[in-house]
Amino acid sequence: MNAFGLIPTGLILLCTTTISCLWCNHLPLQQRKVIQNSLQLLDKMGNKFPQQCLKEKMFFSFPEQVLKPRQKESVKVAIEEIFQHIFYIFSRNLTLAAWDGAALEQFQNGLYQQIEQLEVCVIKKQTHSFRSKEVNRLKLKKYFQKIDCFLRDKQHNLCSWEISRAEMRKCLQMIDNVIWKL
Repeated sequence: MNAFGLIPTGLILLCTTTISCLWCNHLPLQQRKVIQNSLQLLDKMGNKFPQQCLKEKMFFSFPEQVLKPRQKESVKVAIEEIFQHIFYIFSRNLTLAAWDGAALEQFQNGLYQQIEQLEVCVIKKQTHSFRSKEVNRLKLKKYFQKIDCFLRDKQHNLCSWEISRAEMRKCLQMIDNVIWKL
């Protein structure tokens, strides 16, 4: 390839990197829109919380400290991790959930797109905060494992899904509050 062929290639790479950086700077605004849409889709997926499920209500105790680190990058990593866990939970054994299939699919697609966008913008460097990121990941993993075990123990019945849906709503609202502060 001659020197003239390298110039357009270099310009394309430079523009792509610049556009990606600009887009990542607007990530919080984009995330807020996606979260608001996801909350609407969660509401649209099912009806109001069934009264018969109140006796099965479970307290999962979201690890709020994972969304309160000092570095924005740590918050972005935690949010990406949360989206991945929510996507995983809402991609399995949904036959007894009796939800609106189109709204569920839009919810899953929105989560997946958000995960991909966060992966592009989040820098996963091995820094001095690596230990705290791993501690946060373990806390989140434990939290979502409780929800997953609850669903399995209840054999993915309607009430377990409705309780899980309500819990995911709380997660998304917490993320929205954190993003608003970033």
